[in-house]
Amino acid sequence: MSKIGISASIDVTKIDKSKLVQGRKGTYLNITAFINLSEVDQYNNNGMVTQSVSSEERTEGVRGAILGNTKVFYNDSDDLPKTKSPTGFDDMKDDIPF
Repeated sequence: MSKIGISASIDVTKIDKSKLVQGRKGTYLNITAFINLSEVDQYNNNGMVTQSVSSEERTEGVRGAILGNTKVFYNDSDDLPKTKSPTGFDDMKDDIPF
């Protein structure tokens, strides 16, 4: 099983505040990440983060707002694209706790 590390950057002004969920320990936003491990775009991104939608909304064709991008900053497989980490985790080894 391969391990990957992903960093994400989102534009919080694009969050639909009506989708925030109040929990016992805080306020949460459900998001979905789409990751393409086989290629990167012109900005070195491997995917995007969207605001999650309910199954009923998906059935109706509603798509979640695109909130930002994702980058793979770590992978332990030679066949995955290597990208430069904006967070300084490029030198991570196999000590990822999952």
